[in-house]
Amino acid sequence: MRFFILLFWGLWCGKGWGMNVISGDALTEADTVEVSQVLRDSVPQSFLDKLNYYYNTWYLSKQDSVGYVDSVYIAENSKNIPVCSDSLYLLRLDSMQSAIPFSFNDIVRNYIELYTVKRRFQVANMLGVAKYYFPIFEEALDAECMPLELRCLPVIESALNPRALSPVGACGLWQFMYSTGKMYKLEINSFVDERRDPYLATKAAVRYLNDLYSIYEDWILVIAAYNCGPGNVNKAIRRSGGKKNYWDIYYYLPRETRGYVPAFIAANYVFRYHKEHGIFPIEPTLPAMCDSIMVEDALHFEQIAAKLDLSVEQLRDLNPQYRADVIPAGFGKCYALRMPYNHVHDFIDWQDSIFACNRSKYFNDNDRTADPASRIKVHAHGLGADGRVRLVYTVKSGDVPGAIAMKFNVRLADLKYWNNLNKRLTIRPGQKLVVYVPEKKAAQYKSKAAFAGKVNNTVRAPKVETIDGEFVLYTVKKGENLWTIAKKYPGISNRDIMKWNGLTDSDVRGIKPGQKLKIKI
Repeated sequence: MRFFILLFWGLWCGKGWGMNVISGDALTEADTVEVSQVLRDSVPQSFLDKLNYYYNTWYLSKQDSVGYVDSVYIAENSKNIPVCSDSLYLLRLDSMQSAIPFSFNDIVRNYIELYTVKRRFQVANMLGVAKYYFPIFEEALDAECMPLELRCLPVIESALNPRALSPVGACGLWQFMYSTGKMYKLEINSFVDERRDPYLATKAAVRYLNDLYSIYEDWILVIAAYNCGPGNVNKAIRRSGGKKNYWDIYYYLPRETRGYVPAFIAANYVFRYHKEHGIFPIEPTLPAMCDSIMVEDALHFEQIAAKLDLSVEQLRDLNPQYRADVIPAGFGKCYALRMPYNHVHDFIDWQDSIFACNRSKYFNDNDRTADPASRIKVHAHGLGADGRVRLVYTVKSGDVPGAIAMKFNVRLADLKYWNNLNKRLTIRPGQKLVVYVPEKKAAQYKSKAAFAGKVNNTVRAPKVETIDGEFVLYTVKKGENLWTIAKKYPGISNRDIMKWNGLTDSDVRGIKPGQKLKIKI
């Protein structure tokens, strides 16, 4: 029954970034400039844009001196870039002895040359990060006796960026759509998105690939179906007259899928023969050895960082599944916390003081509900005092909230909170979004995008008067209504304000400037 559901779902779902038709133009043994020109003509621009986007929003943000690192790497590795013959490429692919047949043709060669010539610095960064992620992928694949070469699928899907979010909503290393993630029992809510969990998402991806293999019994077709869905692969097989060889159905597949398998073959090639092309890993910021601890009560990353020699950013990198820096454990439910191996014993020894650290600042253990007044104080006033500045970004056509958050290296939950975005995160071209960035990087971010408004270090919460310690009095301003007032207090609706003030629907239409309303805090 599960397979029928999978097939039906595949008819409706595709995933990933769009790619154009790939031409078979051959590369000549010319200098780098001529090679790059051919690559621009043969590899879809959308594929290059995706690679650049994930690289810029993840790897570059992890390097404090990006210009220095890249300039040194370029100087040392760009003097003599090898240009290989087709016979050498074919010999190397054959010698890999893979359970997945690695074909070679002009299209595959174009992608190999893309990775080894034009995008060699991105590859160097991915090689470094792969030291952390590949063992996770290989262990899950080996447990199911599946080809280990499938470990390169996330290289194509997300460039090994655990926070990758595509314009169509595919998320994480394996780029799961929301419906696919739910289908494979991944938890997705306001605090947790297990599509971004390297371990759980990998296990789900392995199950999905196994299900696809049960349908096609051909790994190349499985890889194609992973990208565009089994329904599109089935239609391509039928239109080709029943042929089941990938290259026979190539032109019957969706345009965005045609370059997917060649890119997968090229990724396996470059991760095997990168040294022969003078490409060497750039050491990642992720620790070599990690371990997990099961957390049984709610915990904020800042509580851990305050007691251990760990930064919040390090905890985010190792635990990208937690959307708001909060591990929402408790009430009988546990969650895993990943941290460097040498900090595990410290956490166990100090866990009582870690959980108690600034507890009231982050959680109300009496009723476990959010305190709107404290959230304004902590998240708004604190921003101006911790070396951040306020920028106003103008939404452009095609922008999505996730991409904007990654552009400025902030969490989507923060962007949503700062701008009172609704659950659907609806934005429109021309809309102004507030973004808080480190003061030392303000000029850098401002030069990369269009802003409106002034840069300043303060965030103003609504001016209120306190009454009875439980309510505050808010003075209505000209042009305001209950809905706009409620937006200033996260977690409060216009119906709440009506209840606290004894207002009816007819009264709401008559509120006027200067009127005072009680707001419960």
